[in-house]
Amino acid sequence: MISKEEISGTIKRYRSGKITIGTICSHSALQIFYGARQEGFKTIGICTPDRRFVYEAFRYARPDYYIILDDYKDLVEERFQEELLRRNAVVIPHGSFVEYVGAENLKKDFHVPIYGNRSALEFEGDRRKMRTWLQEAGVRVPREYQDPSEIDRLCIVKFHGARGGRGFFVVDSEKKYREKVEIGVKKGIVNESDLEKRTIQELVVGVRYYPQYFYSLMFQGEVKAGEGRVELLGVDRRVESNVDDLYRIPKPEDSPGIEPSYVITGNIPAVLRESLLPRVLDLGRRVTEASVKLFPPGIIGPFCMETICTDSLEFVTFEVSARIVAGTNLYPGGSPYSCYLFSEPMSTGRRIALEIKEGIRKKRLIDLVS
Repeated sequence: MISKEEISGTIKRYRSGKITIGTICSHSALQIFYGARQEGFKTIGICTPDRRFVYEAFRYARPDYYIILDDYKDLVEERFQEELLRRNAVVIPHGSFVEYVGAENLKKDFHVPIYGNRSALEFEGDRRKMRTWLQEAGVRVPREYQDPSEIDRLCIVKFHGARGGRGFFVVDSEKKYREKVEIGVKKGIVNESDLEKRTIQELVVGVRYYPQYFYSLMFQGEVKAGEGRVELLGVDRRVESNVDDLYRIPKPEDSPGIEPSYVITGNIPAVLRESLLPRVLDLGRRVTEASVKLFPPGIIGPFCMETICTDSLEFVTFEVSARIVAGTNLYPGGSPYSCYLFSEPMSTGRRIALEIKEGIRKKRLIDLVS
């Protein structure tokens, strides 16, 4: 892991009035660039040649500078890191950033300051550690099975990494598990390394909600955790192909070749009934407090919970996304919750920039990066 001392030395060499915000041109980059611009920062887009036109197409969200590379894994090369350091960059990790560059590369070989806590990558990327985290938080989690022979109810099989639901499948027995794995291997969706890190989880029946939080070290508020406050910035639901539209087939049994899939294609906004807010806020607080204990100073900045709300109005938590999530792209002008916290339209991208701006003002930027 890149040491805090090294990053601290880098931040001391940065010119505080010239800090730039950078990220890979994917996932939630438009929102990150737009929010940074709103708070007065220059931005850097790390981009492959074929994607640049997308960001040029959106006038107010295109980056001020580009770093063009052929493969995102090349970002760890010295020449690209030197350019980011020369521009006093703070890099914002998102799901595509972690997936494309690689969590191990980010932890060991990427020497540019990253917004947030790199230790969170370990807990997000390892489902066993994530379960320990959730159990430490004292929240309800679904039952898990170590071996396919233990499957005794409807379960979902998930794989490691930010793959957007690709390859996930539902089974109700060991036999069905073996069949689905064989299909996945034949189609090239599943490989041996996936199977080593797969998780078999009880499929809880209810409504999927994804509350979007922000843990701030720069501001204080009512929902206290660690040395800061937890903010609820939005809620979304995910649109998954093809499972969300299978009902359109009049008789699914007449189409045996169609396998349900869970590839995320988009997001839709959601507002919870107000009486559920105490539970959702407490969920965010508990998970944040547990992170402070397990990997201090905790889960800095944006994070999201994958939950199911049952018909008894209980939230079951499946996992934590320890970074900005794509569902926040719904709210570039603010959400039905952020408008109650801030007098200006506040997206998660802008919220990150505001936190960094406040960290610079208070001479505490080092507390926000790793």
